[in-house]
Amino acid sequence: MAPSFQPLSLASQRLVNDFFQRYPPEISELTFTNLFIWRNYYQFQVTVLEGFLTLLAQLPGSTPFFLPPVGQGDIKAWGATVFQYLRDQGHQPRLSRIPASLVEPLAAFPGVEVLFDRDNSDYLYRTQNLIQLSGNRYHSPKNHVNRFKKNPSWEYQPLTPERIEECLNLQEAWCRLRQCDESPSLQHEEQAILEAFKHIDVLSYRGCVIRLGGKVEAFSLGELLNPDTVVIHLEKANPEIQGLYALINQQFLEKEWSGVPYVNREQDLGEPGLRKAKESYHPETLVEKFILFIPA
Repeated sequence: MAPSFQPLSLASQRLVNDFFQRYPPEISELTFTNLFIWRNYYQFQVTVLEGFLTLLAQLPGSTPFFLPPVGQGDIKAWGATVFQYLRDQGHQPRLSRIPASLVEPLAAFPGVEVLFDRDNSDYLYRTQNLIQLSGNRYHSPKNHVNRFKKNPSWEYQPLTPERIEECLNLQEAWCRLRQCDESPSLQHEEQAILEAFKHIDVLSYRGCVIRLGGKVEAFSLGELLNPDTVVIHLEKANPEIQGLYALINQQFLEKEWSGVPYVNREQDLGEPGLRKAKESYHPETLVEKFILFIPA
């Protein structure tokens, strides 16, 4: 019998969170908040197969793919089912964002090829390194943070519903500067930000804002990925204010997540500037991800 899927929605939250709590994920995609705010872009569908939470995604104009299974059961039976499902739908069998721990059992099927997905691998840092910014390797961000701390006009505040309108004003200004209208990826990111703010009361993330001269000039959102790791989903700052990203990065971790050993700052998507910025903070490791597929 073919799997029966439902579009991911708020009605899926209890099911999804139950699996994530029992089987804590290691990749940044697997929180309900992240899945929910990006659901319109990825067209996520959800079901339970062979004891595993199963998520199907389809980007516009692209081949659909399954995210890693979450749960405990017969993983080979799961793989056989999802590969056959995609074949039956006329698509190439494809799994994406697969962590290293699941590659071996899922690559055991005849004809499966494995590709290292560097662009979607997550950057994992020691939280205290990004809070303390000690040593020469953190000289630049430390200087930015110290410069702001000498300026009495800045203020850190938790994100609350009352502050969302100001964050939206910042997002609108940011998009004007970055010409979001000419970038489909930035348009989709803006939609994800709007979804996060719209559903602040029902999603389980924390957020913060930085004010300068009373005006919100930066915001950030994050949540626990697993008991040892916080994941930062979104971070925006006025690009015309030098060092503001360094400040909100350091302050959000110090004020909200100092007791969590690691911070996952997601992937660089293959963008050279973003890769350089993430590498400049000296990750502890990359959470490697892989694509598994069966060629036509």
